[in-house]
Amino acid sequence: MAIRVLIADDQEMVRAGFRAIIDAQADMEVVADAPDGVVAVAQARRLKPDVCLFDIRMPRLDGLEATRTLLSGANGSGPRIVVVTTFDTDEYVYGALRSGATGFLLKDSGPTLLVEAVRAAASGESLVSPSVTVRLLERLSEPVSSGPKAVEVLTERELDVVELVARGRTNAEIAASLFVSVSTVKTHLEAVRAKLPARNRVEIAAWAWEHGVVG
Repeated sequence: MAIRVLIADDQEMVRAGFRAIIDAQADMEVVADAPDGVVAVAQARRLKPDVCLFDIRMPRLDGLEATRTLLSGANGSGPRIVVVTTFDTDEYVYGALRSGATGFLLKDSGPTLLVEAVRAAASGESLVSPSVTVRLLERLSEPVSSGPKAVEVLTERELDVVELVARGRTNAEIAASLFVSVSTVKTHLEAVRAKLPARNRVEIAAWAWEHGVVG
């Protein structure tokens, strides 16, 4: 089955460029494109794409609000959303990922990274532009000083998995590091999502940094 993608950007040339890149992939197809967030949300609800590519600055409803609108109350059933933007700012990165976006990509990242981001999102992974990854991990959140400790919330093995997620490892890489199967990693991640709760890997990573799981 092809990965069904929806593109939302207020620039027609950007939408056309993304469509050309994605439709050229054997395992992907663009099901619709939208010039603003309102149209994007309506199309997403009607067409139920696997992955949405949302620009941040759009008329009527920006990408962050569109993301929050689609994922609010979705309980994991909404589309995977990758925010693609020209603006590399902490506020936008933080806002996008905290709104539930699976990834954050700069428009100048190139076709290869765009395709990788779509595939990663479709498989439940997250991808953030390399140029913002280190800064994101350092500043995504402030450490919490109250509430239950990480060891009181998750098991030792779940903490091992969460630490590697926070370091940007894929499920396959985590499995290799811990000498377990990929399916076992997925089982641990489902348990972690339920316990925290967290909608995606990025929120798991944020929790890990907040609670000192990652040094």
